[in-house]
Formats: sequence, C-alpha cells, structure tokens
Amino acid sequence: MANCNQQSIEVNTKDYVVQATAANGRVRALAAVVTGIADEIARRHEMWPVAAAALGRTLAATAMIGAMQKGKEKVTVQIIGDGPLEQITADGDGEGNLRGYVQNPYVDLPLTEQGKLNVGAAVGKGHLWVIRDLGLGEPYRGGVPLVSGEIAEDFASYFSQSEQTPSAVALGVLTGPDGGVRAAGGLIIQLLPEASEGLAVVVEQMVADLPSVSGLIDTGSTPEDIIQRTIGDLQPKYLRMLPLRFTCTCSRERCESALIALGAEELDKLIEEQGKAELTCRFCRAQYLFDKEELKNLQARIEKTRT
Repeated sequence: MANCNQQSIEVNTKDYVVQATAANGRVRALAAVVTGIADEIARRHEMWPVAAAALGRTLAATAMIGAMQKGKEKVTVQIIGDGPLEQITADGDGEGNLRGYVQNPYVDLPLTEQGKLNVGAAVGKGHLWVIRDLGLGEPYRGGVPLVSGEIAEDFASYFSQSEQTPSAVALGVLTGPDGGVRAAGGLIIQLLPEASEGLAVVVEQMVADLPSVSGLIDTGSTPEDIIQRTIGDLQPKYLRMLPLRFTCTCSRERCESALIALGAEELDKLIEEQGKAELTCRFCRAQYLFDKEELKNLQARIEKTRT
C-alpha cells in the first residue's frame, strides 16, 4: 500500500503566497493561489463541488496564516459546524507545506439565489479555531463563533476578535464541470497599529471594489497581481514569496503507533474478526495494510512493555 512519509507532491508551481506591506508600513497584505493543491486534494477525496469550495477557501486562508509563521512553526485551522460538511481541517506552516480534508466530502445543496455554491449552508453554525504550534510547548488556540459559514467573513471575525487586528479577507474557489478545482486562492489585508481611521476607510473601499478572487486567478492573476489590483495606490512593497506544496506527514510508523495505542485486547479482536487492519490517512487517503502476522508482532511489543 502507499506510504507518503513526509511526501511532497508538486502539483502546481503557480501555487504560492506573497507577503507585502503598504502605506509606509501601516498595512500588511497577503495573497495566495492554491489551485493545484486544492484540486489535488479534491480529486483524492472525490469531493463534490460544495466540499471542494469550502476546503479550497480554508486552504487559502491557512496558507496565508502559515506564511506569517517562522520555519517549522505550524498552524491548524478547524471549522466545526452543524451543517452537512461537519468539519473542515487544514494544516500549514512557515515552509509552505499544506494539507487538509473535509469530514463529509459528499455534500450536494441547491445553489444560492445568486447562483453560487452554498458553502454557508454546508458549514452551518459553529466555531472557527486556529491553533498555532510555535514549538514552545502548549500550542496557542484561539477561536470565534462562525459569522456566516462562508469562511472569509469568519476569518475576518477571527482576526478582529481573537488577534485584535482589523482585517479584510477575500477567499474564492471556482470548480470545474469535471468536479476539479479551476481556481482557488485568497487575500488578507490587515491594518497595523499605526493605521488611521481614514486609512481604514480607504482600504475597506479598495477591498469592496475587488472582483472575485477566484475569477482573477482563473484569468491568470498571480498573488502579486491580486495585491496590486487591490491596494496598488498604497505602494505595496513585497517582502516574501513562499512556494506552496501539498505535503502529508502520515507514515507506516505512525499507523503502528495508532494500532499499539488500541491495546493488546483490541488487536486480538482485529485478528480474530478480520485477520488484518487497514488504515487510511484522513488527509491524503494513503492506505496502510497490516496482515495477521504484523498485528501479532504489535501485540508482542505491547506485552514486552508490560514485563
């Protein structure tokens, strides 16, 4: 069976995040294209369009938050709602690694009155959680109730309430007729402490005038183009370009640890009832098969620790 221990799959060299400042350092801007990664994950999970759109938006936001981290510092985003999607999870870090999944990828809902995918109804009411692991021990966890379930508004609420940073967030995903993702990405504009109320009004209007992010990406716009299109008059200065890649950290060793954690008695039931164990990674769908003999060896390891 497949083994993707620390496997990186280069799906689209156009997937990256750009970070910039503008208005003499009073505004921070990030923009991301995640089309290739979102399409790869959607196809692996055979996602229906609503699920692909919800995950693509979450991946874009996670990639941009990850770009704010240093090196191996990690960020995990969880959107837990009472809608049929149930839960969306995405992981990112300061090195551009990105992965994610939706609890229920097979959701089909009527389009909104505007003819768009009804992500808000698919997510429902609940909470958005952002967990930052800085490698210093206990991760920092912040969260807010969902505003709309449309995800962009929910992240704007998170930045404003949990991090006290006024932010405008635009996220978009365009799915294709074959069920794949044609365009996916996002934009975050944040006001830093030196920003005036007047500047806040100007930035708010600039973001309001921005065409759909997914539409821009679909016609070839890069992250730099999106920032320039939005706040070009504020003279953005580009600080960092971070390439993104779909990476999964699952491995056979981790699966062995999960089986050992079940205990000798549960392993005995697996041996008697099924004669094997097959584990599937929630993120990348890689499958790990353990036959009867391997399960017995794991039992022996457990027994050895008891003596």
